[in-house]
Amino acid sequence: MTIICYKAGKRFNRDWIFRNADLTFLPGRSYAITGSNGSGKSTLLQTLAGSMEVSEGKIEWRVKNTSIDANNIFSFLTISAPYVEVIEEMSAAEFLQFHQQFKPLIRNISISEILKLVGLEKAAKRQIRYYSSGMKQRVKLAQAIFSDAPLLLLDEPCTNLDVAGYELYHKLIKDYAKNKTIIVSSNDVNEFSFCEEVINIMDYK
Repeated sequence: MTIICYKAGKRFNRDWIFRNADLTFLPGRSYAITGSNGSGKSTLLQTLAGSMEVSEGKIEWRVKNTSIDANNIFSFLTISAPYVEVIEEMSAAEFLQFHQQFKPLIRNISISEILKLVGLEKAAKRQIRYYSSGMKQRVKLAQAIFSDAPLLLLDEPCTNLDVAGYELYHKLIKDYAKNKTIIVSSNDVNEFSFCEEVINIMDYK
C-alpha cells in the first residue's frame, strides 16, 4: 500500500497534534514514528489507518495505483496496539478462526502452525483471559502479522514481551511481513531498528 500525506494536520480543540506533514509511505518499506510520550505518535498512526480524520490537508491511500476510500481502509490493514483488545473469552485458536472470517490469513499456513511459530501451541485451547500479558501480546502480533493485508501498523508492538519475545517479533517481521508497508509507532529503538526511515513527530509541531 502507498500512503501520501499532503500538508496533513490534526488538532483537538485548539491544540495541534501535528501540522504540515508531507509524508509518503511506500509498499514493501518500513517506517518508524518516534517522539516523546504524549507527543501524538498514536494519533498520527490512527489518521494513517483512516480511523481518525485529519483537521487540515489530506491523506491518500492507494493499492496497485487504485485509490482507496478512507472508509474502506480497514479492509487493507491490520494493527497491533495497546488500545486494540483481543476477545479474552476465546482461546487463541478460536480468536484467529474468528478473525479470519473478516480478514483472511496469509496463504499456505494453518492456525496451528501460526500458534506454534509464536510459541502458543501448548496454550492454543486455553481461554486468553488466563494468558500472561506477554502471551496476549503474542496473540496480537499473530493476528496482525499473519493477516493477508498490505498495511501493517504496530503501536508499541513489544509491550509486555521479554527478550525472547523481542527476538520472535523481529523474526516474524523478517519472515512474514517483508512485502508489506510497515509503520511502527514507538520510542524503543529495539522495536523499530529494522525500519528504513524514522519520522520524528516533533518535526511536525
